[in-house]
Amino acid sequence: MATALAFIAILLAAGAVASTAATTLTIHNLCPHPVWPLITPNSGLPSISDNTARLDPNSLLSLTFPSTFWSGRVAARTGCDAAASGCWTGASPPATVVQLTVHDGGDLDQAAYSVSLVDGFNVPAVVTPHATGGSQCPALGCAVDLNCDCPPAKRAAEGVACLGPPDYFKNRCPLTRTTPTDVEPVPQSCRAPGELKVVFCQTTIVTGASTAVAGEDEAMVIRTVVADS
Repeated sequence: MATALAFIAILLAAGAVASTAATTLTIHNLCPHPVWPLITPNSGLPSISDNTARLDPNSLLSLTFPSTFWSGRVAARTGCDAAASGCWTGASPPATVVQLTVHDGGDLDQAAYSVSLVDGFNVPAVVTPHATGGSQCPALGCAVDLNCDCPPAKRAAEGVACLGPPDYFKNRCPLTRTTPTDVEPVPQSCRAPGELKVVFCQTTIVTGASTAVAGEDEAMVIRTVVADS
């Protein structure tokens, strides 16, 4: 009996370790220009980056989250000087913001993520989990350059950032959050991702709109969500 109890204790301990295993944050720049990722932890949580990295086109940055609860934001700064102390966009609004949470609350396997345009837009961004432990882990974000058709009165930073309005953002990028109470139209319940990947200037996230059918609206139907691998 003692041997059996010891074996069960070992299994439980192994499960606890697995549930708090570190998760990788990968940032991939597919923009035709450099970006300087800005990773900001929520108040009281540790920093995971010194925020000095420059990502040239098609380059990657790999970081590791703590093995305990962590939550914060990722943005792409553009047009920065050599020390990344002065940037055209991304250091403050308007900016596309990726919101990430890992090892959440009492369920240390849980991850949550979103792409927020509440503070405006500067570059397209998509976030997607990889090596997940199961459940629903859709790719979310915006693969459209919203600066192109930004309403003139809402343009900022010489036209390379946009302040909205929310309906302009939501109509073109439904898999984002555009107001403080907004949520995406797809369910998310993601467990144990080995990696959260943030891609700037991802070219595809929704495979396409539905083909018009007699008697049906031509509204976009989200059929398959994809992100770079």
